[in-house]
Amino acid sequence: MHSDDPETRRTPISRSIPDLLSDLIRDLSALFRTESRLVKAEISEALGRMATGAELIGAGSIVLLVSLVVLAQALVIALSNIMGPGWAALAVGGALAVIGAVMVARGKSDLSANTLVPERTLGQTSRDAELARSQMSSDQTRKESVK
Repeated sequence: MHSDDPETRRTPISRSIPDLLSDLIRDLSALFRTESRLVKAEISEALGRMATGAELIGAGSIVLLVSLVVLAQALVIALSNIMGPGWAALAVGGALAVIGAVMVARGKSDLSANTLVPERTLGQTSRDAELARSQMSSDQTRKESVK
């Protein structure tokens, strides 16, 4: 943003190199501040997702512990009418272990380091760099055509 000062309202062709460099430094500084705020916001959002994953693991574990005792006992008793009590207990325990492992794996996936990558910021930064490169090349082309 430029003030209403006539010096800053000059056309880009008539502006001096120090003025252009000053504007470039100011704009880059603003860009870096904005991008750093975006990175902070994305990391905060990712940490929130990770906290939710940890909560899911904890809640899933508690539910598993409470329900497994009651249901396992009932299922073992029911299966012991069909097979031996030892085999019934093994079948029930194996099935419950698989269910618990699936819940823990889902929670762990929310805790992976990949969720911390600020993908939107990285994409925006690469677009900004490409825009700056194209702007610099078009400025160079204009300067050459003025000569």
